Amino acid sequence: MNPPDPAPAAAAGPRLRLLSCNILAGASVQRYSEYVTRSLSAVLPGRSKLDNLDRLAALLQQFDVIGLQEADAGSLRSGFLNQTRYLAEAAGMPYWSHQPNRPMARLAHSANGLISRLEPRAVIDYPLPSRIPGRGALLARFGEGDDALAVMIAHLSLSAPARARQLAFIAEVLQDHPRAVLMGDLNTDAHSAEMNHLFARSNLRPPAQPTPTFPSWKPRKALDHILTSPTITLEKVWTLPQAFSDHLPLAAEVSLAMPAQGRRA
Repeated sequence: MNPPDPAPAAAAGPRLRLLSCNILAGASVQRYSEYVTRSLSAVLPGRSKLDNLDRLAALLQQFDVIGLQEADAGSLRSGFLNQTRYLAEAAGMPYWSHQPNRPMARLAHSANGLISRLEPRAVIDYPLPSRIPGRGALLARFGEGDDALAVMIAHLSLSAPARARQLAFIAEVLQDHPRAVLMGDLNTDAHSAEMNHLFARSNLRPPAQPTPTFPSWKPRKALDHILTSPTITLEKVWTLPQAFSDHLPLAAEVSLAMPAQGRRA
């Protein structure tokens, strides 16, 4: 029996550090009871929220592309501060964009946010299907052609039927991007029925093992994800030990190396 052919060598490619973080509009929660006892502070601005954002900004410099969920777009609870812009400027990151969702009068205005060291060629807002409108996904494209990297940031609904529709939509969008990343608070674990449908309809791969992120004070559930297509090598995944909200930030280092047989001449 002839020995198997060796695996194709990987082309040298850049490494990127990614971070996904649900920041709860800057609020810090240390136990379930604080959802009730600190409910008033959740809708009011305060120095503690700015201090929390400053601590996060000091860590963002370690990363290349950051996806935020539940960043306030500028309402009463943030002191009318665009938190995505604030974090980008405090971290010295040159590019940022945000996707405001679900304005609640002037009290709260949640948004998905993108902060990047790399200049995106395009940033596209997609409304996600939901019985109650307001969920969205933010797609950033870096580079051009087949080698372009597409990074989608999303915060999905709490109900499984809504998530199933949203993930089906995301799978359809990402089919046009052979090199893709989906990251965000997907509000479900990687083995749920709706996530299995995502993996069946797209080239995104399930994680090798779950990384619990919620609740931040005693993580038991892997609700936050960084998922990649086969053309991206997921080198490592970890959570930041610091808790900036009720979710731990999820980090990943990826390599954009391509197998030799997949490279263009």
